[in-house]
Amino acid sequence: MRAHLPTVQELMVGAVLGEVPEYARPDDPVYRQVVEAAVSFAMEHLVRLIADADSSWKDVYQVYFDVGYGEAVEGRNLEHLQNAMRIASRVAWRYLATEYQKMDRPLALLSVMAEANFAYLDELAAAAADGYRRAKEKAAGEREQRRHRLLSLLLADTEVPGEVVAEQAELAGWPLPQRMAVIVLRPRPGGGGDGPAGLMPEMLSGMDGGRPCLIMPDPDGPGQAERLAATLSGWVGAVGPAVPVGEARVSLQWARRTLELVNAGVIPEPEGREGMLARAEDHVRELLLEEGGRLTEIVAARRLEPLTRTRSRHGLRLAVTLLECLKNGFNATGAAAALHVHPQTVRYRLGQLHELLDFDVEDPSIRLELMLLLHVWIAAEGDLTE
Repeated sequence: MRAHLPTVQELMVGAVLGEVPEYARPDDPVYRQVVEAAVSFAMEHLVRLIADADSSWKDVYQVYFDVGYGEAVEGRNLEHLQNAMRIASRVAWRYLATEYQKMDRPLALLSVMAEANFAYLDELAAAAADGYRRAKEKAAGEREQRRHRLLSLLLADTEVPGEVVAEQAELAGWPLPQRMAVIVLRPRPGGGGDGPAGLMPEMLSGMDGGRPCLIMPDPDGPGQAERLAATLSGWVGAVGPAVPVGEARVSLQWARRTLELVNAGVIPEPEGREGMLARAEDHVRELLLEEGGRLTEIVAARRLEPLTRTRSRHGLRLAVTLLECLKNGFNATGAAAALHVHPQTVRYRLGQLHELLDFDVEDPSIRLELMLLLHVWIAAEGDLTE
């Protein structure tokens, strides 16, 4: 075999370049050099193995590892390489078998050599697959790092220039959406883990204060809620409002506050198919009241102090009645239906409120403020059961 190697190698290279279009690049000598090196290493190593079964595989393994790695970098799958290896092996074996028979040697030995050839080809293919897999793993790791970096830029406390975000998004292979929403999560008891599994590929994931954090592009798109729900088993979370790309940190802020209120029991823990997400947009009242904090309590106590001076239960009745009147546009019939009382009772209580309070309870300019203050005052005084 050794004497025939120069001829065999030339035939193998010619067949690969002639029959595998992906490698037939006459204007690029690098491709021919790679094919020649791969063929040369393989055939010379095969001959050394025949002479000495203990010959090292290190060099030829590295060559085919690098070839497989290069296929991944070029963006091809291994089909073309495997096809090239089969073509080269067929050409080599056809030539060598013909020359062997001219020597009038035993055919039984030729059969053994054919089996060895196929086994050797499998080993080379395995080395190429190792290189291909390693390149894919490295690319995936780099892509994930870039996506984490992008998430950090989007959620930074200070605004990052749009061109910087766009550049990082391109490197991460993440098309910038028109709008996005931020999700923060905590595990349910007995559930969770390092983070949700099976996330949609378009979602960015990372950590926020030790909690899993996600960015969901175009959250209001059709089917988005249902798709997300399937990935959040074992998790409770909150989603901020949908915002333009440059305001992602605003969505994060409200997602954090919403989850804090869920944890504190102010907002009910979400249940059901929609995956366990509390939407900040559905809890604006609770969020605004909590943001007001002690200021809201002080103002409520001062503005509604006359109700505190009345008999406790009667003051609560008046406050709840006023809140329902505000909700129903001071329609006594609607408020009465909500309170399960007669409309005349509502009118009587409204008359008392006008006498007790030093401001016009029906003034449209203070309606929103008054509703917020009543919620705070009623919560401080206790629930009212009619």
